[in-house]
Amino acid sequence: MPRVLIVEDDQDVRRAVQLGLRHQGHEVVAVETGEEGLEQLRPFRPDVVILDLMLPGISGLDVCRRIRDRDQVPIIMVTARGDDIDVVVGLEAGADDYVVKPVRARVLDARIRAVLRRQDAALPDGARPRAETYGELVVDRAGLEVTHRGEPVALAPSELRLLLTLSASPGQVFSRQQLLESVWEHSYHGDIRLVDACVKRLRNKLGEGRDPRYVQTVRGFGYRFATS
Repeated sequence: MPRVLIVEDDQDVRRAVQLGLRHQGHEVVAVETGEEGLEQLRPFRPDVVILDLMLPGISGLDVCRRIRDRDQVPIIMVTARGDDIDVVVGLEAGADDYVVKPVRARVLDARIRAVLRRQDAALPDGARPRAETYGELVVDRAGLEVTHRGEPVALAPSELRLLLTLSASPGQVFSRQQLLESVWEHSYHGDIRLVDACVKRLRNKLGEGRDPRYVQTVRGFGYRFATS
């Protein structure tokens, strides 16, 4: 039974989502503030965090950053608006996915199960089941581990799945829509913001600068993984 931590200050929304997810078979703990959410991480050990962007006290963005500093648990951000700036800032802070209020439990349940599939089955179909070395980057597909310059790289589920998908076909150009459907299991074109934000986070963790060595942009189309 997946464990879900809900951090939401609106009492009506919190209760509705909590009841809906329990009905869908999840074990749920729901709290009102970011401080309470951070305190629940260790004792509850959630499989997924549902995090409201607008919280009293510590903001949802700060909570997201603090979680990412210590844990790679999947984070689904909840925002009252679908404005690009709100969504992009939240995704770049470390969220794996997002939903816009009003939140329906069935939609949220589908997003939860998708992000857990990315975590539990991060190996793309047909991928080579062995460690691969690309310069200073080593991708261990069997162990789902990534090292760069000999140091382990802590990747969130969406970041790992993105890297595995791209590196499984070096040189192949993937459109944002293709990556959205493969990595996030979304089909809505507007969610390509997920792809761009995840690429930015992945590049940062790999120490990529203005001229990316591994995850390269193909202008007007998408991204590719380069081996040289």
